[in-house]
Amino acid sequence: MKDQQELSFEEAMESLEQIVEKLEEGDVPLEEAISIYKQGMNLSRLCHMKLKSVENQLTEILNEDGQLESFTTVEEETP
Repeated sequence: MKDQQELSFEEAMESLEQIVEKLEEGDVPLEEAISIYKQGMNLSRLCHMKLKSVENQLTEILNEDGQLESFTTVEEETP
């Protein structure tokens, strides 16, 4: 298995989903459940960091002159 830092977002999410399924089954010994839970929390942090990194990259876009420009989205209000 790859080091967690080397996992792609998709690989980390897939591993996290497998962990959740295993824990939801409820037939995991307590010590193993704690270890699996810790792995899941690490994967959750990794996914969060990867998403935050992408979000930071998307907040800056190139304008027509090739200069970096801050980019923000405006959420639409629902009537």
